[in-house]
Amino acid sequence: QVQLVESGGGLVQAGGSLRLSCAASGRSFSTPVMGWFRQAPGKEREFVAAITYSSGSAYYADSVKGRFTISRDNAKNTVYLQMNSLKPEDTAVYYCAARKNFGRMIVREECDYWGQGTQVTVSS
Repeated sequence: QVQLVESGGGLVQAGGSLRLSCAASGRSFSTPVMGWFRQAPGKEREFVAAITYSSGSAYYADSVKGRFTISRDNAKNTVYLQMNSLKPEDTAVYYCAARKNFGRMIVREECDYWGQGTQVTVSS
């Protein structure tokens, strides 16, 4: 069973930056796709970004394109989310997610593993 452990959340002012990290147990090939979702109070969990193990291909939700960057260190089996130009609407619990096989990961049903979540709060 793969375990995902997030870190790096916190409180930041609008326009600021935060970097989230997610370390996965096991080898990189056991989680060929890793990414991030977020859930604001009273809202559905939504896709943020994902990246593949092999090619490093990344894709993003439209709401974060140009502001967030996802990256991956395969040697450490760790994925990062650099969040810049943060807005109050980015406030949410951010969850690391992973797939055990290659494939799309843009809805929660496509994910096999989840982290416990880390709070990101952006003040105006």
